[in-house]
Amino acid sequence: MFIGQFLRSALVALTIALASNASGVVIYNEAVNGDFSGNGLTPTALGALSLGSNQIFGSTGNAGGVDRDYFNVLIPDGYALASVIELPGTQSGNLSFIGLERGSQLTLPTNTTTAAGLLGWFHYSPATINTNVLADMSIASMGSSGFGLPILSGIYTFWIQDTSPGTFAYGFDLQVVPEPATGPLILLGFALSVMSIRRRVHLQRANNPA
Repeated sequence: MFIGQFLRSALVALTIALASNASGVVIYNEAVNGDFSGNGLTPTALGALSLGSNQIFGSTGNAGGVDRDYFNVLIPDGYALASVIELPGTQSGNLSFIGLERGSQLTLPTNTTTAAGLLGWFHYSPATINTNVLADMSIASMGSSGFGLPILSGIYTFWIQDTSPGTFAYGFDLQVVPEPATGPLILLGFALSVMSIRRRVHLQRANNPA
């Protein structure tokens, strides 16, 4: 139990340190690159994320029709998505939504009444600026499966929308870190070695009480 808690604490500390040292890099801005796809079956493909900061900026809302934004990203082998930070300047109406599905498409219909099929989702707002909304999304709710953090390699599709009247800008920073498997395995091996040495010393003392 103690070893597991120690490894998780070490991993969290490493993730926070790497993410906090990352400089912001804009990988997509609707104002420059054009609107994100409005079809979950053909999302805008952003390609492979880079180590550190990967910022995206767009807008959503209901200005004569709901503007839904869909895009997918590739987390390369050896890397993991540690956080999705809501950036300053993000606006929202009554119900701003971000969802996540594994794979290259977002397959839920727009009129769905459950989150079945999603890994996770969250209602973001200005109150959650500078927070890691990925942590909130990871909690299973309304049929979503939930997921562990960080998210390992693969293709993932995001869905962002706000059905409130008007137009609302948003920004998110997808922060990527090295896949955490190697570090914990090294720590685990070290911890097990220490336990083995202590056990041998204990047995030797038990067999040689002098």
